[in-house]
Amino acid sequence: MNTKSRRPNDEDLSLPAHRALVDRVDGECVLKVLADQLDWMCNLAGSLSAELVDCVHAPYTWTVRQVVEHCVDAERIFGERMLRIAAGDPTDLPAWDENAYADAQFGLGDLGDLISELGNLRQANLLLLGRIVPAAWDRVGRVDSHPITPRGIAWLTAGHLQHHFEIIERRCEISPQRSPV
Repeated sequence: MNTKSRRPNDEDLSLPAHRALVDRVDGECVLKVLADQLDWMCNLAGSLSAELVDCVHAPYTWTVRQVVEHCVDAERIFGERMLRIAAGDPTDLPAWDENAYADAQFGLGDLGDLISELGNLRQANLLLLGRIVPAAWDRVGRVDSHPITPRGIAWLTAGHLQHHFEIIERRCEISPQRSPV
């Protein structure tokens, strides 16, 4: 196993909510987990009918399209955080208000385009993680004053997507293939 992409320890993640998301993710190498989720993205999108995409399923307040857009936004933000912390940027990076992004509905588009954007961002993040030297995976940065490493963010990225995709699966009563055959 590649030690830089190993499961995170307490120095990699400081928030219990982040730890809870990561603990639900199977696997020992985040690079493999993130790459395998690319298939899940395509399979999930292919399992959704047009009627399901714009429905709000109680008790939720976002449509499936908004959830996917949220995942796109999160992937972009997590990638920037991994880059900045790996590079040694000492800035305490700001939190982001995902509800404000969703409420703005500034980028709602075709579901296929959103899934493509999500896949492209994931591929870019995998390329970024692939070029980060092992020591940079251990660099501790701060997000909203909470310590976190690029490794922690990479695992959080996987856990965040898994969390939202599992909700979509339950809401829409679908069971797409999650990993490559």
